[in-house]
Formats: sequence, structure tokens, C-alpha cells
Amino acid sequence: MKAELIEVLGSDARVVDAARVSFSKDSSNYTEEQNTRLISYLARHNHFTPFTHVQITMREKVPIFVARQRFKHVVGWTYNEVSRRYVDDPPEFYVPDAWRLKSENKKQGSSDETVEEPRFTWGHDPYDYEEVLNLCHEYYHQLLKAGVAPEQARMVLPQSMYTEYYATGSLYAWANAYKLRSSDYAQKEIRDLAEQWNEIIGGIPELKNSWRALIVKETT
Repeated sequence: MKAELIEVLGSDARVVDAARVSFSKDSSNYTEEQNTRLISYLARHNHFTPFTHVQITMREKVPIFVARQRFKHVVGWTYNEVSRRYVDDPPEFYVPDAWRLKSENKKQGSSDETVEEPRFTWGHDPYDYEEVLNLCHEYYHQLLKAGVAPEQARMVLPQSMYTEYYATGSLYAWANAYKLRSSDYAQKEIRDLAEQWNEIIGGIPELKNSWRALIVKETT
């Protein structure tokens, strides 16, 4: 899985300016320390609108089952996804490092324990996960070769197939998504994606104060 930063529109100064416009002021009227303290105050007291004036676009490549969880975040977001109605490039599939045991807690989909990958027999042939993927891929290829429209041929491709999309959201929307998807209750695969968001946005110098304030709700 991969998240790639495409564009950032705005900065800590944009957040401060949006907040101080109420008094017809902007960040230039105050010291850096005062502006940093204001950002922390805004985050701590859930004054979210100044943070929505910063927009971030990323391109993400994830398995379909992760993308479907991702797209549940709709407020403050815009998505555009690759479509296999028009694309018939060879699909790529996600292969997990390990198979996790089901959790006894219904709110938690899996535990930290792992289980050996099962094999099943169909006819006289044993199959594992990657062999099943190969069967799906081959049948998809045969459908296309027979002239079947890509929009129908794609039906045989599993949820482990990678998809790609552009995701644009406000800084506040990214912070909310990160906090939800980095939770222990989130599926491991989307937690891994969320950690990439944190590394990327947390590494943008112009947003270091706003991102940190939104994530940890500093009390300074």
C-alpha cells in the first residue's frame, strides 16, 4: 500500500489568518509564539473551520477492501478512482504478511495472533491464496480475450485487487480520518495506511503546528 503527497494548499499561517479575520487581523500582526498558541487553542476547543481552509491531495494505492473503508470518510472529501470499465491493465493483488486469527471482541475484527494459511481441495487439486488469485486473474484475461466488456470482466476480480485514487480533503478531515483509522479498533491494513498519512502530513514543515495540535490536542 502506498500514499503519495500530490499537493498542499495552505499552511499554519492560513489557519491563523482564517481565525483572526474575525478581528480583521492576520498572522503578521502577531508573534510566531502567539500564532502557535492560537492554533493549539483552536484545536483544543474544536474550533474546526480555520483548519478546513488548508487542502491536501494524495494519491493512494490500496486493496479494494481498504478503499471501501477509506471512502466512508465523505465530509470534507473528494475522491476520483481508476475505473476498470476503461482500464484492462493486468491487475495487482495484495498478499498479507500473515493471516490473523479472528478476535473474540466483535468490535475488533482480528487479534494479534496468527494462523497458518489454509489450503482447500477443489476436485483433486489443492489451492492456496495466491493460486486462487491466479485463477481469478486468468479467467479475467480469458474474458477480455473473448471480447467481453471490461465493465463485466472485472466482476471476477477479488477485493484484494489494488485500486488507485486521488483523495483531496481539508486538513481537519485528514486529522479526523487519521484519528479514527489509527485506532486499535481499525483494521490493521487501514491502520498501516493511516500511519503513512501521519508521516507525510507530519513531515510538512508549513503544517507542523496545525497537524500536531489536531492530533494530540496540545494544552500549551
